[in-house]
Amino acid sequence: MLRFDNNGKDLVESERPQETFADVAGLDEVKKKIRLNFILPLKQPELFKAYGREAGGSLLLYGPPGCGKTFLARAVAGEIDANFMHIELQAILSMYVGQSENNLHDIFEKARENKPCVIFIDELDALGGSRNQMRQHHDRMLVNQLLLELDGIREQNEQVFVIGATNTPWYLDSALRRPGRFNHLIFVPPPEESERETILKLKLADKPLSALDLARIARETKHFSGADLEQIVKDAVEAAMERMLKSGELEPITQDDLKRSSKQRKATTLEWFATAKNYATFSDVNQDYQIVLDYMKTTGLKA
Repeated sequence: MLRFDNNGKDLVESERPQETFADVAGLDEVKKKIRLNFILPLKQPELFKAYGREAGGSLLLYGPPGCGKTFLARAVAGEIDANFMHIELQAILSMYVGQSENNLHDIFEKARENKPCVIFIDELDALGGSRNQMRQHHDRMLVNQLLLELDGIREQNEQVFVIGATNTPWYLDSALRRPGRFNHLIFVPPPEESERETILKLKLADKPLSALDLARIARETKHFSGADLEQIVKDAVEAAMERMLKSGELEPITQDDLKRSSKQRKATTLEWFATAKNYATFSDVNQDYQIVLDYMKTTGLKA
């Protein structure tokens, strides 16, 4: 693992993720788009160069929180055996004028030196929000620097990939959505029923269990995110541990534990869909988010 520093300050770590698309349950259409735009140009460059396509570029993952955008980005790096750099805003910001922009530039330079490399910018809206809404000059300058780095990737660098993730893509600066920047917009929905069952199995692995009907829990947790399902398991574990403290013996997690914990919670994605629906219905001039409305219609989601 590499750690990149700037004047003694730890900026970001680089690693080689072991996750691949085989570890990502479902999301077949999402993986198909990523393969076409990211993975195949790297693995079959001679074919894609015939169409004027080179290995590199950027895409934007968006959707409700807790639905695996970070894991998906790591899987992309694992698929192409690339370095992975996870950037968060606090790793970039500095109290000194101009240092934040330098920090961002240094990260991109290190990615270019260690390609193939995937730069993952989490919560992109915090870094690349609309400059029209920013009161501070240095905030606008940081967005400008990000635009310069993305343009540099388009013009100079092969095998450097930038993946952004946000829950609120409609707050991004419009310049970030121009061709050559984050013009590949990919919706990451909540897990489907079979995927929810798989997630529950993974989260319950190696724990003391009674006979469980996870398929039923999966049916009853429609629209729940992966993070929601993880919390259900944590609640069920806590209930089993409370019984253990009373009995003094190892108590298995039961179907009732899972059912009770799932009934006590609502899908956190519902609030996100309500906001997304409002934006897609009244403010989405280019119909970028029509896919969200189509998803809601298909799944019967009324937010």
